[in-house]
Amino acid sequence: MSQPVIKVGVVGASGYTGEELVRTLARHSRLRIAAVCSRTLAGRPVIGELPRLRGVVDPSLKFSSSSPEECAASDVDVWFLALPHGVAAEYARPLVAAGRRVLDLSADFRLQDLALYRRYYGHEHPAPELAAQARYVIPELQTDEAWKSSRLVACPGCYPTSVQIPVIPLLRAGLVRPEPGRLVINSSSGVSGAGKKADVAYLFSERDGSMKAYGVPGHRHIAEIEEQFAVAAGAPVVVQFSPHLAPMHRGIASTIVVPGPGISAAQVEEVWHKAYAGRPFVSILASGDFPDTAHVAGTNRVAMSVVADPRTGNLVITSAIDNLLKGAGGQAVQCLNLIQGWDETEGLR
Repeated sequence: MSQPVIKVGVVGASGYTGEELVRTLARHSRLRIAAVCSRTLAGRPVIGELPRLRGVVDPSLKFSSSSPEECAASDVDVWFLALPHGVAAEYARPLVAAGRRVLDLSADFRLQDLALYRRYYGHEHPAPELAAQARYVIPELQTDEAWKSSRLVACPGCYPTSVQIPVIPLLRAGLVRPEPGRLVINSSSGVSGAGKKADVAYLFSERDGSMKAYGVPGHRHIAEIEEQFAVAAGAPVVVQFSPHLAPMHRGIASTIVVPGPGISAAQVEEVWHKAYAGRPFVSILASGDFPDTAHVAGTNRVAMSVVADPRTGNLVITSAIDNLLKGAGGQAVQCLNLIQGWDETEGLR
């Protein structure tokens, strides 16, 4: 007996994240792409504008310019929002009201503290009534099943995913007790993390052979990281976060330094193995085997390892993910798989 197929739609499909999301959904045996929306590309064939999807999506599939109200009135069951912050809420409000399932890849519903949203995003939250309903979900870190019933799932940012998966189990276990200013995170992202836009700073001749920090010391993802760390630790957590733009297309490499005097790599690995037993997308590498973005590119995996530095009393944790998959679209599909009760690897192998 054939399995029922769920209709899905993607709003904001013309960007790098949207394109990778469409590719993943097209290969999923239990999903059918019913709508691919882009205000700027409406009416054009998807494979004409995104040639990398030739042979992956139906050649007749075209972009539509559906308004939030039109999307809500459609018969599409699940919507993925790959939109800038502020814009996503315009779609989420009528979609949730219509009973649709929404997986939001923007920053609109990642923060529970709306004062933090105003501080880091420069304006009032566009849909505070929805923010209270949203569930922030990294699948491997959920401690209950209640999130699966939420109509609005907030998918984490790419940097925070690369940082939280290694660190949160250690905070929950009380193995790491960060002191203010001593939890230091340095992360490097591929250029696709900046989105698809025409900007001199992202031209090949500008980025090739070049690497630089940006957004220091107040990058927006600090709010997300600190809020989730505080929940895990049961107390406020202050981090020093410095993102860097790296000369590669995709991937995130994070180096996280946390105080851990007297704590061995083996103790950290024990906590990790317990927290992630049976989780197919977490690869725990041996101490001294450092994750490489090239080894996770094109996958929904996170690779991570730890070394203890007795000279400084610190633990040095390194992780690597694909920013477009585990850091965005792949993780969103993983969430939908779990909501539906499917194998979480469906469409992601």
